[in-house]
Amino acid sequence: MESRRESLKIIGAIGATCAFPFAADELYGQHAHPPSRPPAVPEEPFQPMFFKKAEYQALSRLADLIIPPTGTPGAVGAGVPRYIDQVVSANAEHRTRFRAGLRWLDRESKKRFGKRFVRLTEERQTELLAPLSQAVDARRARTAPEHFFRVVKNMTADGYYTSRTGLVEELGYAGNTVLAQFPECLHEH
Repeated sequence: MESRRESLKIIGAIGATCAFPFAADELYGQHAHPPSRPPAVPEEPFQPMFFKKAEYQALSRLADLIIPPTGTPGAVGAGVPRYIDQVVSANAEHRTRFRAGLRWLDRESKKRFGKRFVRLTEERQTELLAPLSQAVDARRARTAPEHFFRVVKNMTADGYYTSRTGLVEELGYAGNTVLAQFPECLHEH
């Protein structure tokens, strides 16, 4: 998992310059100090704009399998499922692909293991997703489930590495700061 996370860091670093799903007043680079926040008000449970409850649970599980929690929160902890819900709700092609992909995932899970995807062990979930991931990684996604997984994987990386967790905590982005000197590159080329 660690090598996958390292690869995603590189991909995410590129995407991080494109779009930020968190509010403009939260963009870390715009502040020399953390923005003041009003006292916490208990938040109502999140209600997805597009996904049904069972779909949102499956999407959340998928996202956390793609970027699991380690020393920093995983995809769910970074708010990636909310981000994906927002993106998918605004795009008819994505809505169709996600609805069909999540239906396929549960159907295939029930056929192979007798349970819905979210009820499987992590080992079984990974077993079900491995062929899709291999096709995507080899850039030979041909089937609808493979295309679905590619989009989920891309959106998960986009959402994670444009969140405060991914951008600041994981990648160490410090914002538009002036450096007295540039740090030495210590990794091999």
